[in-house]
Amino acid sequence: MMPAASILLVDDDQHLATSLGEWLAEEGFEIHLAGTLEHARQQLKQHAFELVITDLRLGGDDGMALVKDIKRHHSETPVLVMTGYATPNTAVEAVRAGAVDLLTKPVIDDELLLAIDRAMNQRQIEAENETLRRQLDQRSGLENILSHDYRMMKIFDVIDSVADAKASILITGENGTGKSMIARAIHNRCSRRSGPFVEVACGALPDTLLESELFGHVAGAYTGANTDRRGKFELADGGTLFLDEIATATPAMQVKLLRVLQELQFEPLGGMETRSVDTRVILATNENLDKAVVDGSFRQDLYYRINVVNIVLPSLRERTGDIPLLVDHFLREAAETAGREVDGFDREAMKCLQSYAWPGNVRQLENVVERAVLLATDRVLTKDDLPPDVLGTSANQHASIGSVGQSPGVTASSGPSSFNPATLDGCSLREALEGPEREIILHSLRRHNWNRAATADELEINRTTLYKKMKRLGLDDPRLQYANQ
Repeated sequence: MMPAASILLVDDDQHLATSLGEWLAEEGFEIHLAGTLEHARQQLKQHAFELVITDLRLGGDDGMALVKDIKRHHSETPVLVMTGYATPNTAVEAVRAGAVDLLTKPVIDDELLLAIDRAMNQRQIEAENETLRRQLDQRSGLENILSHDYRMMKIFDVIDSVADAKASILITGENGTGKSMIARAIHNRCSRRSGPFVEVACGALPDTLLESELFGHVAGAYTGANTDRRGKFELADGGTLFLDEIATATPAMQVKLLRVLQELQFEPLGGMETRSVDTRVILATNENLDKAVVDGSFRQDLYYRINVVNIVLPSLRERTGDIPLLVDHFLREAAETAGREVDGFDREAMKCLQSYAWPGNVRQLENVVERAVLLATDRVLTKDDLPPDVLGTSANQHASIGSVGQSPGVTASSGPSSFNPATLDGCSLREALEGPEREIILHSLRRHNWNRAATADELEINRTTLYKKMKRLGLDDPRLQYANQ
């Protein structure tokens, strides 16, 4: 049997505190009472609480000071604030001090239980994120890849499986998804980890310079080549060579790459001597190589040679559940670099970050967080600290479910935007709306990795309503959760 959640209830009105405490105890919580600021501080030193509920007026003391104390010394404990004198400014001040919610007295029972449920869920999510962060930090070579998305977890397993394989590895995905980091992770987990890791951005060099960069050249090979120079294949001998943007290579360069990948032999530019290397090659591209082969811009034989193991990185909009984890990581890094004290983004700003499509993926998110830290005037970052494009796009995300950030199984024709009046023939309004409603809920569930609390928050409905809708629409079938894994 699970132990009852422990709550510290702080209120100087002894009668109200006792009455509320008895009711919460009947609801299954373990309740501790404190009537003063000092008594509450003593209780916090003696016990670990899952939640603190405090009034803002504690006799001659200020309850806001308690909220700040808990934020500073017990940051893992969420705080609910109650007050009979709430104003919009009071709510803002409470949230900035560290409270997760503010309730106005007299508190309605269902409202309080819902607020407690939200606070407990937030605490659990933060605890899980911290556990995942520690686990990922312990994974050699993956310490900088933060994720708890099931797609990324599968990729981590693939990395472990192929780290020592001799076959070439092709990493595909949009710009900014972390292809270079994945390549480094593979290198750091293989037996070649003590050897060099050499990276070449193929798209940044014209063909002649790329050949010299990869294979080296001899003196006199071209104007300005005064001495012999070793190429990246030789420099990576015994280690790993990472060729990024491989789709930009010309047909002539593709022929040379095919030979060296097959035979691990080549001649330097302008030279006759054949050189051999023991270099593991990892390649990456953000382009569709299947289409490039059909178009004739990429050699079919080279494609089959490099596409032995294909790691496909999901875009950030496909794993929005990772955004809070990534934001926290980038926030700590940016704050430390800038010498700033920052507590984090408020709920509204985080919702904007999770709603944005992120065309630049993780790299763009890192830049946005760094910008917010540098320009913020307060410890708590708000949506006013976000750039206009993030704010402007976030309001239109639900209209683009069928295109940007589309979940597997949800097609453009299945969303509300494809409504056909003819579908109403012979059916009720409720029946006609079930299809779009189901797709919207399914899309949100997948966006949040089937976290129902986060889904309910995004859809702005309570969890009970969400559960009922999921059951009515057939979304409570656990097979749906794993259908596209």
